[in-house]
Amino acid sequence: MIALNHPPLNLATECVSVMKRTLTLGLLMLLLAGCQSGPAREASAADGSTHEAPADGDTSSSRAEAEPAPPADFRDWLARFRQEARREGISEATLESALEGVRYRPRVIELDRSQPEFVRPIWQYLDSAVSAQRVTQGRAKLAEHRATARQMEQRYGVPAEVIVAIWGIESNYGGNFGSFSTLEALATLAYDGRRSDFARGELLAALRIIDAGDIVPERMVGSWAGAMGHTQFIPSSFEAYAVDGDGDGRRDIWGSIPDVMASTANYLARAGWVPGQPWGVEVVLPEGFDYAQAELSTRRSAAEWASLGVRPIGGGRLPDFDAASVIVPAGARGPAFLVGPNFRAILRYNNATSYALAVGTLANEVAGRGGIQGSWPREEQPLSRAQVREMQRALNDRGFDVGTPDGIMGPNTRRGLRAYQRSIDVAPDGFATLRLLERLAP
Repeated sequence: MIALNHPPLNLATECVSVMKRTLTLGLLMLLLAGCQSGPAREASAADGSTHEAPADGDTSSSRAEAEPAPPADFRDWLARFRQEARREGISEATLESALEGVRYRPRVIELDRSQPEFVRPIWQYLDSAVSAQRVTQGRAKLAEHRATARQMEQRYGVPAEVIVAIWGIESNYGGNFGSFSTLEALATLAYDGRRSDFARGELLAALRIIDAGDIVPERMVGSWAGAMGHTQFIPSSFEAYAVDGDGDGRRDIWGSIPDVMASTANYLARAGWVPGQPWGVEVVLPEGFDYAQAELSTRRSAAEWASLGVRPIGGGRLPDFDAASVIVPAGARGPAFLVGPNFRAILRYNNATSYALAVGTLANEVAGRGGIQGSWPREEQPLSRAQVREMQRALNDRGFDVGTPDGIMGPNTRRGLRAYQRSIDVAPDGFATLRLLERLAP
């Protein structure tokens, strides 16, 4: 990353992404999230988005010609911002090279304001994020850059396959990290976006990066939300965590694979990665398991989980976690996982359970350890945001208080849904289905 869905590590980044966000994403996240910061968003278990700031390339050569003229006062806003940046210490040379000719991009606002009505089920997201092609390509990239990846693994304690997995999911190994001008995207969002203060701060950070000599303006490209380069850092995350991995005096996450790998590993290390531990393990839950305990906020040692009957799906012992959580991203009928601090470190990169699970699974497969063994309830239909709101209203009406209906399957909604499931003698896993909605709100 780090996109706008990740939070900055010092945080404030909502995730950082809206960080500083790092962050996130954030997702600009993505999270933004992000995501490296990004706004910290509460991700549903079925949240298949990788960031609030996807690498949505703008490759149409005719798009600029087709776009309407910018708002009349955009140039005035840019002039005022330029004065602000000058007061912040940005050199006149950088202001001239970076801001002269910056365009307002209506497409950025269109993408920022578009909210998909349906969220992909986690199994569909994983089918794409951890496809056979991506696994094969990841193994090839690891072989090609093995010496660099191992060097960063030794330096930061983050396994080479995890570094490669982040790279694969963030930009398909550099195949798509977006072609929007970061300066134009952030200027547009700062002028006319939902998070104008955040975008203004990120734009200032982008100018500082140029001022420091890490990149020239024309090479600073990425997603519509301001996430940049192979692993989608937002500018504030870049400032905080980007590393010169090849020793040339610059931090180039657009063109230097050593810089990309070093920066990614540094971010995860600073996010709390514990060397020598896995991110998690697929498990079998005992009959009668209390699914109210299947939350990231519930943490127990591996020994405690073992005493409750939690077992690795392939046999043997659980990893030696001091603080681990059980998660069931698709409810009682789907796979279950015991995840530790390294899973939470990945969440700092992008605060979505689906994203962290994709990174961990892809890393396992790239390393030849195999993928997820349990089956997903693929017959279940995803709920639209409107349907989730309908479910929330119905739960509130029945006395299962979940707060203000917002269309997001967060902890409060899952808690209320579990209570309703217990009342009708259904496994209380908090997994929303169309059948449950039809029963709740016939």
